[in-house]
Amino acid sequence: MTTVPDPERIASVLEFERRWWGGATGRKEVRIRQEFGWSPARYYQVLNALLDEEAAVRYDPVLVGRLREVRATRAELRRTRRPGTGAA
Repeated sequence: MTTVPDPERIASVLEFERRWWGGATGRKEVRIRQEFGWSPARYYQVLNALLDEEAAVRYDPVLVGRLREVRATRAELRRTRRPGTGAA
């Protein structure tokens, strides 16, 4: 069973992420809790799920594309990290 993404959730998370990329100040974790009432882990779960939604791409294709690139780069770094090197 596929759930239909909530357009308000898509908008609020992507707008938050856009503001953050735009140079918002303060600790992101604190801002996530203030704005959404979620733990940072939950926020990133929701964000990552939204990045795979076509509705999110339609809402802001440039931002979603950028965030997908960041996600792919981080995943590649995790896959290629050599144990014991201290590389993060």
